[in-house]
Amino acid sequence: MGDSGSREGQPNRPTAAAADRSLADTTEGTVEQASSTARSLGILSERIERISVEMEKAHLQEYVQLALHPWQLIWRNLIYGLFRGIGIALGFTFFAATIVWLLQILGKLNLPIVGDFIADIVRIVQRQLQIRPF
Repeated sequence: MGDSGSREGQPNRPTAAAADRSLADTTEGTVEQASSTARSLGILSERIERISVEMEKAHLQEYVQLALHPWQLIWRNLIYGLFRGIGIALGFTFFAATIVWLLQILGKLNLPIVGDFIADIVRIVQRQLQIRPF
């Protein structure tokens, strides 16, 4: 005869030992579920913390403030564009002045190849000015 006690004429009823085993299995299952849930919550907590740190690094709050105040965004872009344009103009002026200065020095040295090259450039510029005077 088994634990369920199937006697002739009597219905199958669990015995006390079977009920204890069933209760122990249920308790172990609940403990395993709680442990699994705790692990999952720990992992989620770590992920949320990482996302929070990444959002702080991205300065997301500043982007939201700019989205809520479009005139502030327009003003900032105007100022940034103005200074960027001034910087480009000054940088190009410095670069062009440096190139002209270097060409003057090379012209004074009267090197055959470089001198001929500079003379060709001067002739081309003079022809263009004669064809299309500004």
